[in-house]
Amino acid sequence: MTRTMAPEQLARLLAVPAGARPYYRALAEALRGRVHDGAIPVGVRLPAERHLAAALGVSRTTVTAAYDLLKDHGYVTARQGSGSTTALPVGGDTPWTIPVPGDGMIPLHVASMPAASQVAPAVAAAAASYHRHLLGIGYDPVGLPVLREAVARRYTERGVATRPEQILITPGAQQAMHLLFALLVRAGDPVLLESPTYAHAIQSVRLHGARAVAAGELMESSLRQAKVAYVLPDFHNPTGTLMDAAHRAALVAAARRHDVTLICDETWGEVAVDDVVMPPPLARWDTDNRVITIGSASKLWWGGLRVGWLRGTAELVERLSVLRSGVDLATAVFDQLVVAELFPRLEESRAERRAWLATSRAALTAALAEHLPGWTYPHPVGGGSIWARLDVPSAGPVVQAAAARGVRLAPGRWFGVDGACEGYLRLSYCHPPHVLADAVARIAAGPGRVPVTDNRLTPSL
Repeated sequence: MTRTMAPEQLARLLAVPAGARPYYRALAEALRGRVHDGAIPVGVRLPAERHLAAALGVSRTTVTAAYDLLKDHGYVTARQGSGSTTALPVGGDTPWTIPVPGDGMIPLHVASMPAASQVAPAVAAAAASYHRHLLGIGYDPVGLPVLREAVARRYTERGVATRPEQILITPGAQQAMHLLFALLVRAGDPVLLESPTYAHAIQSVRLHGARAVAAGELMESSLRQAKVAYVLPDFHNPTGTLMDAAHRAALVAAARRHDVTLICDETWGEVAVDDVVMPPPLARWDTDNRVITIGSASKLWWGGLRVGWLRGTAELVERLSVLRSGVDLATAVFDQLVVAELFPRLEESRAERRAWLATSRAALTAALAEHLPGWTYPHPVGGGSIWARLDVPSAGPVVQAAAARGVRLAPGRWFGVDGACEGYLRLSYCHPPHVLADAVARIAAGPGRVPVTDNRLTPSL
């Protein structure tokens, strides 16, 4: 017999602050968190919307919106005549990373910057040459030659000789990842991931029915467990760390011994913050075509330019160009022209991003030292985020309290395989210094934390 939770009992368990905004999202996040921590078991029937609304003192529309959001993400199932029941998503936890325009929230969960200043003139230059392409059909499944040449030239400059035929242009790095998993793995196959790792890589693995296997920091010794591994050697997302040359060489050598294909994500690879000597790309040590590299225009230049690429063999590019027809037929011509115009401005863009991120990182770390000295993190030498270990066991209450005060956070579980990293947050420093200082002050002022010297689990007030 299905258990039913009384509305008053559920309201007490959720304890959503009255000032949370938007309230329906805070309500949904609170319920999702209680399902994850086991306080609300899977398979429990939830109160009717009008009854929970009455217990919470909110409108029925608000509870309906929260239930609908939970249904969309797999935490609630509903059948006609049976009501709404708690569940866990088949594909695992889903990051709710899309900002809601105009909701007034500080999007500290998003590690993206406004467009670099070089983008506007590149758009103008692309617009001036766009008419030359109008006589063509507009579909190029491998990408415009001018952009493939620019990407190949950049790899060659970095020490990995590359021909344009080895480059496939995609609508963002995410689609490059999707195509590779679609080609290389089958349902049930293990895919080795660092933990923490890029949240959407975990999603993509599960979307293809494969098993995400956590390697942690033991990637080299774990390679025997899978035939495909996904790694982020350049300014790792979320930790910001940079893999050194010796580790890269050892990783590729281990992949060769165990016959593993390495998918190397270099999305943040051009965004150094400190003055570091960049090791050669992972593909530099590849002697038998087992390293496939993904790149993107989104972090260096702008997320609105939906242009990514991958580097592999010419034969791999041909196979993927055929496979992609089941997803789309080509990448937008205009966006490709803009990115092609940006490559000659690459060093200028890197210097601008370094100055922006260094100032913002300093503001974030200063605010954390002042307001949250119990939080610890490795120093990120590049990328756009800090991986903070909290002074409490779970980020859930901190995320809830921050949302009530107008700050949206990215909990560690988004980046941990199988729900790991519960006591962490990824804090983006891709925002202006005053915004970061304000955000940290709001987080520190909220409930859900305990003092640094207090090991109790009760919230400090």
